[in-house]
Amino acid sequence: MTYVPRLKVKYADEIRTALKEKFQYKSVMQVPKLEKIVISQGIGGATADKKLIDNAIAELTLISGQQAVATKSKKDISNFKLRKGMPIGARVTLRDNNMFEFLDRLIAVSLPRIRDFRGINDKGFDGRGNYNLGITEQIIFPEINIDKINKIQGMDITFVTSANTDVEALELLKQFGLPFKNQNTNNNG
Repeated sequence: MTYVPRLKVKYADEIRTALKEKFQYKSVMQVPKLEKIVISQGIGGATADKKLIDNAIAELTLISGQQAVATKSKKDISNFKLRKGMPIGARVTLRDNNMFEFLDRLIAVSLPRIRDFRGINDKGFDGRGNYNLGITEQIIFPEINIDKINKIQGMDITFVTSANTDVEALELLKQFGLPFKNQNTNNNG
């Protein structure tokens, strides 16, 4: 018996049928699905200190469970002392089982560790059914040892879905359990 991630089973058993009923799809093949999750980190000080890139790659590899790669600059920018081809960030793309495992850990463990966490903002959709989430500190992930951190870095997590609209993508991510902020609350107090 091979291992199947919990959220992958939940999608196949519950989420797909719930979305099919809600949006009145004619076929289950029309139901949006999560295609990939991309985690990326831009490191501004990488032009001065090459070790920052190695640290970022090691951290992203730890967090995702998959080898991260360096991202390189596309053009020269003299004001930033940047040359074309210099490493300026790190990224990793997760698909299938690794993606569902990361999503499960993100929802259950990492997001609740954010200080004063009241849910994630639902304004990060791009109009094509993809969602971007910015995280200010990498130390919310339990895989990161706080004592070995040189510098606190933020990261961007992009959820790429096959949804045609943001409404469908929002519903898909809510069904997976991403804790979006409640829109009905008043922020007067």
